[in-house]
Formats: sequence, C-alpha cells, structure tokens
Amino acid sequence: MQLTNTRFMIQQVRAKKHLGQHFLTDLNIAHKIATSLPEGTTIPVLEIGPGMGVLTQFLLENPDTNLSVVEIDTESVQYLHEHYPQLKVIEGDFLKLNLKEMFPTPFCVIGNFPYNISSQIFFKVLENKEQVPCCVGMIQKEVAERLAEPPGSKAYGILSVLLQAYYDIEYLFTVNANVFSPPPKVQSAVIRLTRNKRTSIGCDEKLFVTVIKTTFNQRRKQLRNSLKPLLGKDNPVFASPLFDQRPERLSVDDFIALTNLVSANMESL
Repeated sequence: MQLTNTRFMIQQVRAKKHLGQHFLTDLNIAHKIATSLPEGTTIPVLEIGPGMGVLTQFLLENPDTNLSVVEIDTESVQYLHEHYPQLKVIEGDFLKLNLKEMFPTPFCVIGNFPYNISSQIFFKVLENKEQVPCCVGMIQKEVAERLAEPPGSKAYGILSVLLQAYYDIEYLFTVNANVFSPPPKVQSAVIRLTRNKRTSIGCDEKLFVTVIKTTFNQRRKQLRNSLKPLLGKDNPVFASPLFDQRPERLSVDDFIALTNLVSANMESL
C-alpha cells in the first residue's frame, strides 16, 4: 500500500530534546510499522510515545485493535485528546507503569521509541515477558543490530542475550533520518520481538542476569578472569574449557550452562 500523502506535515507539537522526541513524518513508514504487528493480533496493544499520532492513526484503522497509548509530554497528550477523542490516552512515564495491574491479560507493545530510553523500554518488556508476547519498536539502527546479532559479533551484548533468551528477534527494515522532524543524527530501524516457547531457562534467573552482566562488563577478558568476583581466584571449575571463552562467543544456552556451573561452585565455596 503506497500512500499518496507521504508526509505528515502538521507540526502542532514542539519536539522536546530532553524527551528524545523525533516525530515521524512519513505516512508510508508509519503504515509499515503499524502492519508489522503479527497478523491477526486481537489482544490489546499499547503504543509508547505516540506524539501527534502519525502511527496511532494506522493502528486505529484495524477494528480488532484494542489500542491504548502512553505519553509523557503534556502538549502531545492535549493534541491526542483533541484529534483522537476515541483514543485511550495514559498520561505518564511508561517506565513507571504497573503493567501487570493495567493489563491483566496479554498485550502487545509498539512505538517509535525515544532513543534515550529504548534499552530501558526493552528491560521493562523483559520484566513483563509473560504478559508481552510481541513488541514492535523503531529504535536507533545500531541498537537494533545489537539486539538481533547472533553470538560471535562485537555488537552482541547484555541486552542481546537477555532478550534472545525469551524472544525471537527480527530486524525488519532501516529508516533514514530524513523522515523525522527534527531529523536525528543517526539512522533508525524497526525490529520485532516475538515471545518464544521457553517457559523456564533452567537456571536461577537472577544469577543468569548477574553472570551475563559480570562477563560483558569485562568483555575482553576470558570468563575465568571476569568471574573471579563470583567464584574466587582459584576455583577448580575454571579448568573447564568453557572458561577459556569470552562472553560474545556464548549463546543463550551456553550462558544457561555457565550459570548452572557458577551456581554449583558458588555453593561449594
């Protein structure tokens, strides 16, 4: 579907730098994002940071979409109330919402995410992974590549492993800076997260996170060196070939095995 009016030109809300606002102006891109939700989605949808509703208008076109939006900018909230009176607008900070209380049943997340909090948004999605089976977000291209990267890449990191443990991640398409007002200094990309079938990772989840963060915070070191704070200097488990590796070489399953090794040998200290 190619829209004849490709630009959303009415600039009635001032973009605020401290909120990381870059308003999408290309209607074709907005439509493409809106239709990136899994086909046949009938569960509630929450849009983060709708601004002036360029994406919102296409989400509302689907009669099966039970849409809510959350917006922290009071000027945008007023605009949305005036132009989309049928829309449920939650005024507030997405990162502070009690999602389990607000959405007692599963829901999807979508949005043109503010770059300055995009990682925090994904950590929030992870906290609510049993409630969020899908998430479509436009974020900085570099971050999108990092989240979707397989093991072995320099871009592969903490959030890559944590998200890939619970979600299948697809890099959908790249978005150029000239379709925003004001244009950001970087390219953007749209990714889709789809909850995988993993119901349990088979290890202590808190320790899993600790192991991942501890190793990637010293990513140039072999695991036996980065994990000394958890296991001690001369722990015999370091004889395992697994500890010869650096963290970017490990898959999700490798990190699960590593976490179980750390857990067993912490207990023996």
